[in-house]
Amino acid sequence: MFINIIKTYRDVVAVCDSELLGKYFEEGNSQLDIKESFYKGRETSEKETIILMRDMAIEDATFNIVGRESTTAALKARIISKDQIGEIDGIPFALILI
Repeated sequence: MFINIIKTYRDVVAVCDSELLGKYFEEGNSQLDIKESFYKGRETSEKETIILMRDMAIEDATFNIVGRESTTAALKARIISKDQIGEIDGIPFALILI
């Protein structure tokens, strides 16, 4: 997985499965554009990603999560629930404002 922490007035945490980086998905009027400029940060293990997500949730960050591994890590970190996961062209995603 890649995790990129974008420092702004409120940190944005972008997380995506490694194999999705640079890809584009579309279904009806919805789309996922997994741009390297936004998502490519540090490559991390599931354990590291869970720890970083929990830490950033405490810091009141927002989250943009794409991919099966990434949304599973977010579930394990308890920053999302299953009903918060959407899907576009078979790719799960979650957008979270804590």
